[in-house]
Amino acid sequence: MPELSCFYSLSSPWAYLGGPKLQDIVRRHRARLVLKPFDFQEVVPRTGGVPIRTRPQPRRDYHAVELARWRDYLGLPLNVTPRHYPMENPAPNWNKHAGWTVIAAQAAGLDAFPLSHAILRALWAEERDIADPAVRRAIADENGFDGAALVAAEGSEPVQAQYRRNGAEAEALGVFGSPTIVLDGELFWGQDRLDFVDRALARRAFAGLS
Repeated sequence: MPELSCFYSLSSPWAYLGGPKLQDIVRRHRARLVLKPFDFQEVVPRTGGVPIRTRPQPRRDYHAVELARWRDYLGLPLNVTPRHYPMENPAPNWNKHAGWTVIAAQAAGLDAFPLSHAILRALWAEERDIADPAVRRAIADENGFDGAALVAAEGSEPVQAQYRRNGAEAEALGVFGSPTIVLDGELFWGQDRLDFVDRALARRAFAGLS
């Protein structure tokens, strides 16, 4: 079974927009998807990424235009300027907790993708504050998870250690954007590169490597 790693932030609109297509690719190729939330704000400045908050205004404006284009093209609901995405002076760790929730679910042997996508949808389409533990717990419950257990596990050492490992691995690989898919050491950055992931998996299967 081929394995895909997905390095991303739980505040990434591109991870949200690409989620359904990524899940379709994983199902069709019978691949294993490993979600690897990491500290985007800490890692990507060292690997060449430019967080949106630090970009000049023209680039911020174009980012919003692209979000609207992709939203309309994919037919997914998305608010270009969601209420709970702090563009200026975010509280420390505001988007890390959701990543820890996903890691906790995956560590429990659960398919964490539905939870991950629901959290991203909550932020980008439903105007919900994913920094609020009560909101994360509710999102998990709504999607068939034990929200209380997952939120309780967020601060555990195994979850925190995995989050640190994800960040170290992302930096070692040179990940500079979210989402970045890794297959056999090859990086595919952005939801608009998922067609290339699809093709790489097809070539892999044709070569008998699956």
